[in-house]
Amino acid sequence: MMRRDAASAMLGMTVDVDEPGRAVVSMTVRDDMLNGFAITHGGLVFALADTAFAIACNEDERVTVASGADIAFLKSTGAGQVLTATAVRRVVSGRTGLYDVTVRDETGDVVAEFRGRSMTTNRSSG
Repeated sequence: MMRRDAASAMLGMTVDVDEPGRAVVSMTVRDDMLNGFAITHGGLVFALADTAFAIACNEDERVTVASGADIAFLKSTGAGQVLTATAVRRVVSGRTGLYDVTVRDETGDVVAEFRGRSMTTNRSSG
């Protein structure tokens, strides 16, 4: 999936861990990722968390997509900071799943908490 993910690549995301039900993805905040207040745009923090979520919930050849997600922004960040999103599976029941993602900065402070809901489709990723 990540080999074809142009959006994550464009944002400079790197996959540090890719395991069934768990993923760690990092991204360095660039100047062009800042909003009008010179802080990291919330949509890009969401995108980082969403990418980790996507990796964690795509465990086999079946395509799993988001059916919904929520995020709480807890700390602002800026250019030059490294954000790391850690996604963990909480539960899978049938074709639906629940995943929690914590986004931290390079000091270990929590920047955001994301909860994603997944739906496994009948499509094959191959």
